[in-house]
This record gives sequence, structure tokens and C-alpha cells, in this order.
Amino acid sequence: MEQEFYRGLAHRVRTIAERADPFTRRRLLDLAKRYDAKGGQASRSSPPERPLPLPRTTPATSIFSGPGEA
Repeated sequence: MEQEFYRGLAHRVRTIAERADPFTRRRLLDLAKRYDAKGGQASRSSPPERPLPLPRTTPATSIFSGPGEA
């Protein structure tokens, strides 16, 4: 019963991903794969996707910072 639940979630997430922008689609398809794994189903074969970029390690400079500010 739990397997059916996760398979249903994976199907719904894939349906939503069809109408999403590319960034959101990648994230939703990744989520669907995780639901498939929990449901005991082998993940569907899909083309390899580019990994998400790593976050910046240095903070962005503020346009409001200037001399004399603390």
C-alpha cells in the first residue's frame, strides 16, 4: 500500500514537471526518482542532466556599501 502511495506521488510530480520551467522540472524529476525509489520501482531511464550549480562561497557585494559605513 505504501509503495502505491509513493508511485502515485511520483506520477503526479512528473505530470507537474511537464508544465514547469527547466530549473523546476529538473528538481521535480529528481523528486519523482526519489519517490520511485521509496516505492520500490526502478527509476525510469532519462537523459543525464546537468547538476545544479554550487552556491557562491563569497557574499555578493552590496551596492549600498561605501566608505564610512560600519
